[in-house]
Amino acid sequence: MPETLNVPTSARIRWNRGRIVGPKPLLKSKHIWALRTRLQLASRPRDLALFNLAIDSKLRGCDLVRLRDCDVHLGDAVRLRTTVWQQKTSRPVPFEITEPTREALTAWLTSRSLRAGDWLFPSRSRRGEHLTTRHYSRLLNRWVALNGLDPSTYGTYGLRRTKVALVYKRTGNVRACQLLLGHTKLESTVRYLGIEVDDALILSEQTEI
Repeated sequence: MPETLNVPTSARIRWNRGRIVGPKPLLKSKHIWALRTRLQLASRPRDLALFNLAIDSKLRGCDLVRLRDCDVHLGDAVRLRTTVWQQKTSRPVPFEITEPTREALTAWLTSRSLRAGDWLFPSRSRRGEHLTTRHYSRLLNRWVALNGLDPSTYGTYGLRRTKVALVYKRTGNVRACQLLLGHTKLESTVRYLGIEVDDALILSEQTEI
């Protein structure tokens, strides 16, 4: 029977050695505005529309890339608000479309002449298909690099969390954040936002009965 080698615990290589674990950092407001400016100057209407919509919608990447023209466009104008059914939970999630995003979407839709049933962000290499989540992730890496930041420290989930984290910071309203993210359980929102016990106690102290 072959001899089993017992490798000392201290000599083992950890699976997360050299990797960033836990929630990735969010883009700061100054990074967002700088990136919008760079994408405008570079004449990238699709990237600007996708970036802005990712922040406004707070959607998972799989839902964001599957949006169709009719989800954001009504008649000859971009909607102020819309609702999308999520793939993961099969639940509707509403979101607002802010003015900068409406302007970016208008420029993108005008350049592409998309129809109601068309993918909002069609693939450039696969006819009839939408942009993949993998390509979306690669685009984010390029955007982050434009700002001189390390792409490996940011992810698409960071864009999903960016605006809702700001809502929580300003209001402390976890229920509102739950609705915006489309979570079925409040506990999921608490974990997602990284709310600690101290945060909960502060909110409780601020609530009078």
